[in-house]
Amino acid sequence: MDPSHWAALFPSCGGLRQSPINIVSSKVHVNSALPPFDFIGHTNTLNITVENKGHSVRLTGGALPGHYRASQFHFHWGGNGNPGSEHTIDGERFPMELHIVHIKEPYGTLAEAEHDLAGIALLGFLFEVMKHPIIAALGRVQNNGEHNSTESISRELHNYYRYVGSITTPGCEQAVTWTLFHKTLAISSRQQCRFWNGQPMTNIFRPTQPLDGRVVYRSSAVKPLSSAFHLWFSQISFGITKITKYD
Repeated sequence: MDPSHWAALFPSCGGLRQSPINIVSSKVHVNSALPPFDFIGHTNTLNITVENKGHSVRLTGGALPGHYRASQFHFHWGGNGNPGSEHTIDGERFPMELHIVHIKEPYGTLAEAEHDLAGIALLGFLFEVMKHPIIAALGRVQNNGEHNSTESISRELHNYYRYVGSITTPGCEQAVTWTLFHKTLAISSRQQCRFWNGQPMTNIFRPTQPLDGRVVYRSSAVKPLSSAFHLWFSQISFGITKITKYD
């Protein structure tokens, strides 16, 4: 369905706190009260199954300690050589975007958290095309029945944008505290091509939505925060999720 028609079936998609947005860097407000993140548990090793759900690639992991626990990962990309990030910075769309969805404790499911205006914390990472990619298997999950593994993701994260918004797929629930990191992740041009090489899943992003009076904040952290995400994607199979967490 064309995103412009979502609101007819999902009224929240026509709300005033919708995502994604275009962030105008000259208009953001620096908020010194926004500290660096403490990614408790994100350095744990997870054995994760990758699922093709028809609209995005979802990686469903186990609960992680903290006030918000990780629930799922998914990606957004373009097609035919065009960029496909959901958020844009000063009108620039990036090749891809990674979302890591966290649910507020003590909610057990995303559906429960959606009823709380602060129920979901969503981390966004933009990608740039580089010679030395971080993720080795992203472009191999358009179809089911494949088996691949990835390298670790290790990035320094300290500056980020913050605003209140929504889920970017129907029903567009307005229960999200968004964090979009300045630091980009690397993907090779070859990997990018695998996302839009004629497979059914292309142009997987929602157009930017009006800000409607919302304020976008930027953190003022000055020291980089090292955070490693060690993800091994194994046993890729459609519709089956097997999760093993090694402490």
